[in-house]
Amino acid sequence: MKKTYKIEVDCANCANKMEEAAKKTAGVKDAVVNFMTLKMNVEFEDGADIKAVMQDVLKNCKKVEDDCEIYI
Repeated sequence: MKKTYKIEVDCANCANKMEEAAKKTAGVKDAVVNFMTLKMNVEFEDGADIKAVMQDVLKNCKKVEDDCEIYI
């Protein structure tokens, strides 16, 4: 399953860090962050608990970029 989330991030480099952090999160098959549109597209593993996975994605993104936001 794929979902798109609105995000808030300051720079393109920070967006790349968020993308890498999201990709490393358990339950995420793939993630793409578009800095220009401020959107994150996330593809989830089959059977993943989407809400729980997105909480982990947000936590992981905050570790690399503490002032970023994902509107879940």
